[in-house]
Amino acid sequence: MSQAELKEMLAAAVHFGHQTHKWNPKMKRYLYGVRDGIHIFDLQKTFDMQQKALTFLQTTVEEGKTILFVSTKQQAASLVEGVAKKCNMPYVTYKWIGGLLTNFSTVKDRIKYFLDLTDKKETGEFEKFTKKEASILKKDLEKLETAFGGLKNMTKKPDVIFVVDCVRDNIAIKEAKKLKIPVVGITDSNADPDEVDYPIPGNDDAVKSLKYFLSKVEDSILNVRSKRKAE
Repeated sequence: MSQAELKEMLAAAVHFGHQTHKWNPKMKRYLYGVRDGIHIFDLQKTFDMQQKALTFLQTTVEEGKTILFVSTKQQAASLVEGVAKKCNMPYVTYKWIGGLLTNFSTVKDRIKYFLDLTDKKETGEFEKFTKKEASILKKDLEKLETAFGGLKNMTKKPDVIFVVDCVRDNIAIKEAKKLKIPVVGITDSNADPDEVDYPIPGNDDAVKSLKYFLSKVEDSILNVRSKRKAE
């Protein structure tokens, strides 16, 4: 790791974990020490683990596979949505839908209904209904957009999931593990890194830290895409 890379991580507050009483002892191997009651990450280890994760994500994209981005925490929602859209990948940022992975056939039917309803609205078919019927359909469409807007192009189960907060979105991780779908995730000092195939130890709360991690993921994916176009 270069000095420039170290400075970039320090500036993004990547090194700050949670208060010591909130820690998961399994994260000990990624920690440098304690400062003012807060766990501090060993940034060399963070960098090394991040490189492993990015290499895996690049290989995933090179093979034409799909990465599902997951973050239901408010401060990360717009960041995750932006990165996913730029990378042309599906995302969940509002609420994890139980069975999204383990019962995908049912979820797929809901996505199809959402797309059909969207098409009807865009083609003016809503005008054929009474005002009351049209109002009900519009409200239904708004709910579906919130739940499935980031999944409308996902026609099959994802090949990989990227999780921003591995504690908050642990249900997504559990579903992925049941199906043997690899998980890449930011693991703060309160997380269980053993649940994640490619853990990236670091601060998953500060917006600037999230921007740092997500920008690295975005750059890695887009670099692969640009190379493929050039070939």
